[in-house]
Amino acid sequence: RGHGGDSSAVQDQLKSVRQIQGTYVAFAAVLSDGSVVTWGARAFGGDSLLVQHFLKNVQQIRATGGAFAAILADGSVVTWGHPDH
Repeated sequence: RGHGGDSSAVQDQLKSVRQIQGTYVAFAAVLSDGSVVTWGARAFGGDSLLVQHFLKNVQQIRATGGAFAAILADGSVVTWGHPDH
């Protein structure tokens, strides 16, 4: 469950998915409306609660081993996950 393999907690939100990226233990999905759904190990990007209010109009996401970066429509970048990654 904590390693990203179980998306049951967010399954109802995973509709109209445009892109998925993964860290070693978490996933982030960009939906067609530009919002982001995350799941998996909280410390490694599975919990985006602290930045969720910034994750609007997301164009794409990229992942490292333990963190995510989202590029927004205005060209700005939002990051979350493990600070050492």
